[in-house]
Formats: sequence, structure tokens, C-alpha cells
Amino acid sequence: MITRKRLAVGACGLLAALAVGLFPASATAADEPTAKEPPKVDLVLDVSGSMRANDIDGQTRMAAAKQAFNEVIDAVPAEVRLGIRTLGADYPGDDRATGCKDTKQLYAVGPLDRTEAKTAVATLAPTGWTPIGPALLGAAQDLEGGNGSKRIVLITDGEDTCAPLDPCEVARDIAAKGIHLVIDTLGLVPDAKTRAQLTCIAEATGGTYTSVQHKADLSKRVKQLVDRAADPVVNPVATEGAKQCEGAPPLKAGLYSDRETFGEHRWYRVDVLPGQELRASVSIGADRAVNNDYGVLLRATTVHGREIVRGSEAGDGRTDVLSTGLRYPKAEIDGLDSDAKPVPETVCLQVSNSFSAPASVKTTPGMPVELTIDLVDGPDEASDVAAFGLGRGWWLLAVLALAGLLAGLVWGWISRWRISVWRTN
Repeated sequence: MITRKRLAVGACGLLAALAVGLFPASATAADEPTAKEPPKVDLVLDVSGSMRANDIDGQTRMAAAKQAFNEVIDAVPAEVRLGIRTLGADYPGDDRATGCKDTKQLYAVGPLDRTEAKTAVATLAPTGWTPIGPALLGAAQDLEGGNGSKRIVLITDGEDTCAPLDPCEVARDIAAKGIHLVIDTLGLVPDAKTRAQLTCIAEATGGTYTSVQHKADLSKRVKQLVDRAADPVVNPVATEGAKQCEGAPPLKAGLYSDRETFGEHRWYRVDVLPGQELRASVSIGADRAVNNDYGVLLRATTVHGREIVRGSEAGDGRTDVLSTGLRYPKAEIDGLDSDAKPVPETVCLQVSNSFSAPASVKTTPGMPVELTIDLVDGPDEASDVAAFGLGRGWWLLAVLALAGLLAGLVWGWISRWRISVWRTN
């Protein structure tokens, strides 16, 4: 049986849905290159001594993994650049320092020679330690270069044995580099500690965790992940918000990624022309243990600090991603000369969070932020609620106040009528 646990603000699946559904007009930054590079996948296989265990459909874990690899190699799409890295494959001894360096690139990431790749896998035998952290660092180096999709698929049957190089921290550091590398993890007959560690690694980069009990499930899941790398994706553009609007990075329509520490405020700038509507959303992923009761704020202001509109959301520990959004339509300028060039308004966007964490949790690198910006044609009719500034709250408050007043008057009249009838009878 396969179970999945996704980081929802990638983060990335949620933002992709927002980019396609809520903001159809623009999915990538205007200045992002249009030429697509081939996707890269690095399969990282645990070859430690524990892979000798005979508990997967009457086979050893190593035999099941080899069979799955052969099936995956046969099915790899032609456009995918595949590589294979091992951990714990060579050193059988007891020296910790040596065992924790035991990771190597078995098959270089590149165009796939299926026969050569299968031959390399066939030579593997369960041997040594479980240096997951060093293996992830090596895999990230294997995938360096280019702007295409990059994915590490880690298959292991146990937790890392080479702390203090915590593989979860390694995954966060990889994500903080802004190279948009996703790590998916698969646990072979995992215990609770292994599940927790592999889930943390996956969530840190917006990947998935899968628990595997049968060899057919292993093969099927690895194929799915390789195929997913080949699918078209929207890669966020790395940016860095400022501490105030002045000096904040200017953003165009597109998808952006950043990092924000606990309780931090970050600013960005967007130019909005008359007749356009700004649509923005933000997601912050809790990629580590956080205290309950937290919130995310996305606020639009003028360059002078006057608030235009805001969106906010709160959570209580039941989700890994918190998202909110806003809309700001800028009205057309009446009587503008057709030859005159319209002057855009600079809108300052503030992204804030109220996350906190126990003292034992590291605050660096910051939590992953994904910000979606879109500029569309503004509403043509005043009946569009956005044209009334619904997001600012005043129009909504007026409607609610009027509705409350009318309801109170009607209820009072009915109550007086009922009392009058009761006294008469």
C-alpha cells in the first residue's frame, strides 16, 4: 500500500494549481527563457547492509529494488536525463568516518543507455552504512546546471546513520538555494523514525513521501515520479524581498520563490497600469515543526504607506501550507489623450507571517515562500465586486450594516405583533 504526503506552498502543487486556475493569463515571468531544457532525474539507492532483509514479497529489499530499477530504466521517457547514485555500496567496515563518505555516482546524469544502466545496477550488493545526507549533497551536484526540471528520488529502508549531518537540514539547504530541485522519498518497509525523517526531507523541497511494502508498488511509484519530471512545469523565479518598499525588487507577472524567517516582513513592488487588475497570492510552507496558531498576511499599499487591500489566513497546525491572496483593480483614466502614455501606479506588496517554533528548531534557512503575480484587464462594469473595492472591506461592511438594520427592524416588528396577539388571546 502506498501512502503519500505532499507539501502543499512548494508549496509547489498548490501554487501550480493557482497559476493555472486562478491566474490563467500568465504562468511564467516575462523575462524567463522560453526554450525548455530536458528534465533531469537522479535515482539515489540505499545499498547498506540492512537491504539484505528478506521481507518484500519473498525477496530481499535489494532484489526488489533492482527489479524495480530495471523496469523503470525500460520505461524512462526519451527526453529525461537519468542518473543513478548509491549510498553504502562500497565500504563494509566499522569506521564511521569512512562509512559516512560512502556515496558515489553509479551512472552519470545524461542521455540513457539502458543496457549500460542495467549492468551497473546488477553489480550492486548490500554492504555498508546509510549516509543519506552526503548522498543528497552528491545528488544535488549531479544535477547542477540548466533551468529544466530537476528531481531526486531517494529509495532507502532506514534512517541516516551519519548524523550530525542531518539529511532534513541538508534538504532545506538545497531548497534555500532556489534551484527548484524536488526530492521525493520512498521508504522500504519503514519504521516510525524512518518515516518521520523521509517525510521531513520530502516536505523541505515540496516533494512526496511514499511507504512501500511490495515490489510492484516500488516500481509503479518510481515510474510515476520519473514521468512527473518529464511533464511541463512552471519553475518559480528566485527573488529576494526587501525589508521595506523602497528598494524592493520589481516584479512582473509570473511565479516567484523566496525564503522568509519566523515573524519576518518582506516587500516587493508591482507596476499596475490604469485599466489593469493586480491579482496576487502567496503561500508559505511550514517545512519544519512550528507552534500552533499562526498566520500569513499579504498586503498591498501605496508607496506612501496607505493600505489599498489585504488578504490574510490563519492556521492551527493542521496544514503544512498557508495561502492567501488579493485583487486590486486600477480604474481607467477618463479623458486621457489617446496619444498619451499611461503612467503606472507602483503597488507595494508586503508578505508577513506569524509563525513561531520551539527553541530546538532551527530558524535558518527561512521557510519557503511562493508568490504569484498576475496583471489582467480590469472589470468593465461596476457590478464586478472588485470594482467596488470589496477586498478593502468598506463596501462589504456597509452591506452587512444595512442588512443587519433591516433584519433588526423586521424582527422587532414581528416580536411586537406576536406579543400583541398573545395579550389579545
